[in-house]
Amino acid sequence: MRKILIFGNSGSGKSTLAKRLANEQGLAHLDLDTVAWKTSSELEPSSSQTQRPPERMPLQESWQQLAPFINDHSGWVIEGCYTDLLELLASHASEIIFMNLSVEDCIANAKRRPWEPHKYESKAAQDANLMMLLDWIAQYPERDDTFSLKAHQQFYEGFGGDKIVIAKNVNFL
Repeated sequence: MRKILIFGNSGSGKSTLAKRLANEQGLAHLDLDTVAWKTSSELEPSSSQTQRPPERMPLQESWQQLAPFINDHSGWVIEGCYTDLLELLASHASEIIFMNLSVEDCIANAKRRPWEPHKYESKAAQDANLMMLLDWIAQYPERDDTFSLKAHQQFYEGFGGDKIVIAKNVNFL
């Protein structure tokens, strides 16, 4: 059974491809966004809760959610942009897919993105975040963090199993 990690810039098509593979091959699907960030109930109260920037969950806490997922499913596809989490999962994966689209393609995809109810309470809330997301996407080649092109390239190069790079939009569905 396949155990696939899909990664790349925001807007690169990770979720679209992961959903297709999960549906076509009967794989369990996990979006790393769901285990990477503290939920609003885990943050300390604030008078301006909606103004708070998101806060990453400690890696150990994320792993405590990832381990049961990978152990409970014989086949899975996990997608996200978090190289630190991908590194925790690499020894369990049979293959990786690097969605290495141009920044321009990622921005165009993000503008067409449907509502993601597991991330946003409404389509309006998602749309209110769009300009920040587009700026984030544009910074991908210059950043030097766990979400960066550099980190993704290093992860890809260091992976010893089957791997592929997708560098253009593909009609996945």
